[in-house]
Amino acid sequence: MGKRKKSKQNNSSESKQNVIKWMWEIYGFLLILGILIFGLISVGAIGYIPNIEELENPIDKYASQVVSTDGQLLFTFSQNKENRIFVKYSDLSPHLIDALIATEDIRFYKHSGIDVIGLGRAIVKTLLLQQEDSGGGSTITQQLAKLLYSPKAGNKLQRMMQKPIEWVIAVKLERYYSKDEIINLYLNKYDFNYNAVGIESAARTYFNKKPAELNIQESAMLIGMLKNSSLYNPIRRPELTLQRRNVVIEQMRKAGYLSRQEADSLKQTPLNVDFNRLSHVDVPAPYFRQYLGMIMMANKPDKRDYPATWQRQQFIEDSIAWETNPLYGWCHKNKKTDGSDYNIYTDGLKIYSTIDSRMQKYAEESVKEYLGGYLQPLFDKEKAGKKYAPFSSDVSNKVEDLMANAMRQTDRYRGMKKAGYSEEEILRYFKNEEVEMKVFSWEKGEIDTVMTPWDSIRYHKSFLRSGFMAMDPYTGHVKAYVGGPDFKFFKYDMVSTGKRQIGSTIKPFLYTLAMEEGMTPCDQMLHVPQTLTDENGREWTPQNPGARAVGEPVTIKWGLQNSSNWVTAYLMKMFSPYAFARLLKSFGLKSPIDPVVSLALGICDASVSEMVSGYSSFVNKGIRVEPLMVTHIEDSYGNLIATFIPQMHEIFSESTSYKMLDMLKAVIDGGTGSRLRRIYNLKGEMGGKTGTTQNHSDGWFMSFTPSIVAGCWVGGEDRSIHFDRMAYGQGASMALPIHGLFYQKIYADPSLNMSDNGVFEVPPQYKNPCSGTQNYPSEYEEVTTEGIDDMFN
Repeated sequence: MGKRKKSKQNNSSESKQNVIKWMWEIYGFLLILGILIFGLISVGAIGYIPNIEELENPIDKYASQVVSTDGQLLFTFSQNKENRIFVKYSDLSPHLIDALIATEDIRFYKHSGIDVIGLGRAIVKTLLLQQEDSGGGSTITQQLAKLLYSPKAGNKLQRMMQKPIEWVIAVKLERYYSKDEIINLYLNKYDFNYNAVGIESAARTYFNKKPAELNIQESAMLIGMLKNSSLYNPIRRPELTLQRRNVVIEQMRKAGYLSRQEADSLKQTPLNVDFNRLSHVDVPAPYFRQYLGMIMMANKPDKRDYPATWQRQQFIEDSIAWETNPLYGWCHKNKKTDGSDYNIYTDGLKIYSTIDSRMQKYAEESVKEYLGGYLQPLFDKEKAGKKYAPFSSDVSNKVEDLMANAMRQTDRYRGMKKAGYSEEEILRYFKNEEVEMKVFSWEKGEIDTVMTPWDSIRYHKSFLRSGFMAMDPYTGHVKAYVGGPDFKFFKYDMVSTGKRQIGSTIKPFLYTLAMEEGMTPCDQMLHVPQTLTDENGREWTPQNPGARAVGEPVTIKWGLQNSSNWVTAYLMKMFSPYAFARLLKSFGLKSPIDPVVSLALGICDASVSEMVSGYSSFVNKGIRVEPLMVTHIEDSYGNLIATFIPQMHEIFSESTSYKMLDMLKAVIDGGTGSRLRRIYNLKGEMGGKTGTTQNHSDGWFMSFTPSIVAGCWVGGEDRSIHFDRMAYGQGASMALPIHGLFYQKIYADPSLNMSDNGVFEVPPQYKNPCSGTQNYPSEYEEVTTEGIDDMFN
């Protein structure tokens, strides 16, 4: 009996030993297998392991920021959804760090990438206790590894296979980076929705703040979104996001970052989201953004890329810009330290623009208030019930052809043509097939509606367009840039890209030629029709609508003040059209210019940008300054990599500049630009010029003060779209009021330190602009004609 009992004990002992031996063998096998697997992972035999270069630069795509002169972020350039703005660890709010550590990885500073305690807890809760919410075992470093290198898993098995790879990468990351750098990388990488990638974009999107300015509850909300930014979305699910934020606040209390009283108080506060969705459309100065990105990323012009005849002039202008404008093609002219080109969409540059965010805001408001609030309703009223609308009455028999041409410019037409549809089928579809679409509205921004593509074309053509730019006349710094009524619907830029006939705004350039040749503002002529003969022997006698003082002696100054075509033709008689065409090139006009006698009335085309540059010479002692859009550029680490200085061209003498200044001031003081005084009550010294082209297709106004030069064009998308009546279609009615509103707004803002009492500085020797004239004594007295009607422009 005893032997049998002893035998059982021996068998039991042997069984236990066998089990222990078996367990040790399994443990050894698993250990060896684990070491083998992790070894294979670390050398890249299993899964993807980034090389050293990738580990040293784990995030290689950062959005470039464009900053205003008053320190505001205007917009960014980013690649697809990678709108990530680089931010340094020192620029993070300490509340962000506390919330992140307390919520995601309380032992972050004690491990080397893998938290064994947290991992063990997660395994026990998940595998043994079958708990869904196991608390997670991933460290911040592992989460960073996942964000950087793990593609989205299709199922749980794939996710389990990714985990060991992330552990290895996490350990490697801990070797290359400090703890602070890992936190910074993680917060720079995470996608917070709405194109807000990284903590800098997120802080601006949800709170309109910089990361350093975030308070405790704001930091807690953003850190709470790290669990699942789609689920905890403060815009779509504010209640759920509030609950998650309060969980983070409670974790901060448990970690000792907050007292119970502080935590309880903070939990009672609302989210207070100040949502500002980042978009390349809904940003300040969207037309400026489009143009700046285009010129900075431009390649060296190749004639093969300009195959069409109409592109030849653009090739010439781009080629000149490549050679003379340091900003044009800057990304390809300059190299990074590795020899590659810069890219504004991925290199995280900080581009310091010349735009002033306040002046830009006032310019956009002025265009919207006048164009959308006053002029467009007048245009709609005039065209109401007209079968030819929105076109003018003089092309009423050509509307069908004009609409058909517009149809052929659309993507819808090109797509149908490519698909093999005939012209008749496409036309039938455009006219009869109603489709859902969004259309522009001044009142609502955009409207969801249903209409035919044909009606959509006609509807959008009915909106008047505009271009406005304001610039410092001495430095060329572009302060405000409005290329159209609404960038989302009308992307064509009417400041730099679009060019239209300039009408009477050309006249000061001709008067400059006369002054440079020795004439003075006080020289006189008989105010009668003038007949000129061109080089082919053909006679040309310009009309002078609404002419006053017919048959009487008038001064040259009076002629410019009242925009008399007869005085202008009189001056054109005295000079060669070729000399005038050469001078126009000096003023910065880039399009081909025909040297004909009618050039004196502005039949050539120019952009608003070119005209503003030309008019800067009247303020700047005869020196024209090119528009300057960027002052300097820094790389993502804050190193200065480029600076830009004004480009200046001396056109005419200082004495001529003061003669022109005297005459252009008279345009405002009682001439065709007097609405600025009478209606907008502007008091300071100003100069300017109205301009209206044939059939009043284009309305222009140029203005300048001692500190600002500005230009504005207003018209239809096509020259055949314009007011039928001159009263509304002239430059003084269409473009001048936008200037008036703009000046009122900038003078009313004390932060701009600009006042409506500016005075042009004129040296004593130039006080009398009529010195030397035979018609007036040296004791010159300025004479203004009050009440001149704006029709004469």
